Amino acid sequence: MKLNPEFITHLTDEEALLVPLGGNAFHGIVRGNPTLGAILERLKQETTEEQIVESMCAEYDAPKETIAADVHRVVEQLRGIGAIDG
Repeated sequence: MKLNPEFITHLTDEEALLVPLGGNAFHGIVRGNPTLGAILERLKQETTEEQIVESMCAEYDAPKETIAADVHRVVEQLRGIGAIDG
């Protein structure tokens, strides 16, 4: 899976934004915390949900179950708005 190229991201230390470009059915801006930003960064390359979880576990000091649940929730929400291909 990979971030749909019809969406662009803007990431800061405090906030992540996901913005659809013209032809998308989703109209609006997705705002989130740095966790969303970390997931979006990983989705810029072809990846799997498990690969995202593993790389975030290596970077953040949090239980794997917590990271896996957060990643799954975000991936499902992004799929729901068409922001993920694959």
